[in-house]
Amino acid sequence: MANITIIGGHGKIALLTAPLLVQAGHAVTSVIRNPEHETDVAATGASPKVADVEQLSTERLTDLLNGQDVVIWSAGAGGGNPARTKAVDHEAAVRSMDAAAEAGAKRYVMVSYHGARPDHGIDPENSFWHYAEAKAAADAHLRGTDLNWTILGPSGLTLEDPSGKIEVDTERSQVSRANVAQVIAAVIADDTTIGRTIEFNDGATPIAEAVTG
Repeated sequence: MANITIIGGHGKIALLTAPLLVQAGHAVTSVIRNPEHETDVAATGASPKVADVEQLSTERLTDLLNGQDVVIWSAGAGGGNPARTKAVDHEAAVRSMDAAAEAGAKRYVMVSYHGARPDHGIDPENSFWHYAEAKAAADAHLRGTDLNWTILGPSGLTLEDPSGKIEVDTERSQVSRANVAQVIAAVIADDTTIGRTIEFNDGATPIAEAVTG
């Protein structure tokens, strides 16, 4: 079993992912910015770690990730502030990748979004443009590393109960956050997902089957 760090540990997806990983026997650390969220994280079975990744240098992030086997990036600035979006979704994400490599945490799972790419086609006048640019740059950096990476591209997120079933490589639609959490757990358990970008929606194929390369 692995030592796993989730960055963005109080996000809706992360809070659903941590218990799945704990139940699978992994030791999970969830990194959070707000100490008031420690109780919520601890309730998932993960160990809360208070740290603001937006402010941490690569060296400090390396210290944070020492002894870890897997890093899951599930953090985000939340949109609305272009400077913070670039600082978190691009720059801090890149530092976390470099830190993971330095710390020997070779497995890296990026939670991106369906359609993330340099030619995303978002109008620069659209407020989503800054997020699209940041995610495209972060994903591109990850693909250029020697990490054992998987990039996940969930469609529009819902709060529906998990179906445990998805479809990959289809047109953008919707997917429950609970299914995204199950996909994260599934790709960590399946080395055929290394080096792949997996875009997905809710669907009819069991998740473990759908993500296998």
